[in-house]
Amino acid sequence: MNISEIQDKLEIFASERDWGQFHTPKNLSMALSVEASELVEIFQWLNPEESNSPNQKQIQEINSEVADIAMYLLRFCSVLGIDIEEAIKTKLEKNALKYPVNLSKGNAQKYNQRGN
Repeated sequence: MNISEIQDKLEIFASERDWGQFHTPKNLSMALSVEASELVEIFQWLNPEESNSPNQKQIQEINSEVADIAMYLLRFCSVLGIDIEEAIKTKLEKNALKYPVNLSKGNAQKYNQRGN
């Protein structure tokens, strides 16, 4: 499925259940935050090695949370009329300017924290 097909399926799913009334930007952004927190919870007390090698149960939980996050984000974009592909393209272009390779390679420092 491509992004538009997923968004269409999410719209149908919500419509069949009369959930559109609840799918406000506020509610969807809050739900997105909750789902992201549930993903964080899976990794919360793992050491770096464990977080790089989740077990099968954790992978299933991670997959489920990633799907929830993606679905809420796509639904949020649909409700506000945001073209997520265009938004990502624009953001990647901005990030390329903020984080040029010669200043950013191997460096995790935020662009506004560099001593250019």
